[in-house]
Amino acid sequence: MPLLSRLLVILFLLFAPVQAFAVNPDEVLADPVLEARARALSAELRCMVCQNQSIDDSNAELAKDLRMLVRERISNGDSDEAVLNYIVSRYGEFVLLKPRLSVRTVLLWGAPVLLVLAGGVSLLVFARKRTGLPTGSKLTPEEQARLSELLDK
Repeated sequence: MPLLSRLLVILFLLFAPVQAFAVNPDEVLADPVLEARARALSAELRCMVCQNQSIDDSNAELAKDLRMLVRERISNGDSDEAVLNYIVSRYGEFVLLKPRLSVRTVLLWGAPVLLVLAGGVSLLVFARKRTGLPTGSKLTPEEQARLSELLDK
């Protein structure tokens, strides 16, 4: 039995998916500190082709160009914030995997809540107006006589 369990573990390890980063060896900076900064920034930027991957994980050509641009800006002495601002100025806020807090993002995330609250308030107002309305008019004497006649039968 131990042999079978060892074999299963070996097979599992061989066929288990291993996360492979898309950064090519020719892109890596010589300075490990700058490379760590570049990796951190690359993890925050969205691949515009893949859209749900960071540029650090993507194999797309645009992602490679963005990785090279990030490394170039870092090598030129830009701060992390300056690099992000430069990329955002060229590609828009969508390039950030975690959008910055701004009026646009507050409106984007707050609009559904506001719409649900507005719908709830309008339903309450409508329901209160309906409770005060009469449900119908009184019967005329002829209708009352006819109803009594029908009920007596």
